[in-house]
Amino acid sequence: MRDAGSDLLTDADCLVPVPLHPWRAFRRGFNQASDLAHGLDARVIQALWRRRATVSQTGLTAAGRRRNVRDAFRLSPLLTERAFDTQLRGRIVVLVDDVRTTGATLEACARVLKDGGASEVRALTVASRSLHPGRGSSPS
Repeated sequence: MRDAGSDLLTDADCLVPVPLHPWRAFRRGFNQASDLAHGLDARVIQALWRRRATVSQTGLTAAGRRRNVRDAFRLSPLLTERAFDTQLRGRIVVLVDDVRTTGATLEACARVLKDGGASEVRALTVASRSLHPGRGSSPS
């Protein structure tokens, strides 16, 4: 991931993993996006909060995926305004997640970060997956 995403990581200020809902994180015991981000040897900031539980994106259409994550994210209530100002505002942020299918989750997260003042938001995932079997998938 570090090698494939080197262009995205080179001048980035920090990494922000896509959050799980707190109950899902508690039940699972880990957040795969956070684990991936921490393996990239860059500053990781838990800047986002999933404000409501969403259904699994598996089996949803692209439009359904966008509806499912609409307004599901916000800036973390655990991140002080001062921390946001010094660590994220005007900065280049790389969102980290495990899989990108339609990009709906990444887009929803990026919108929150941009609205909060990040100058640029990039996305790095381990893999991408097509909604249409047989059309292939590629690393992102």
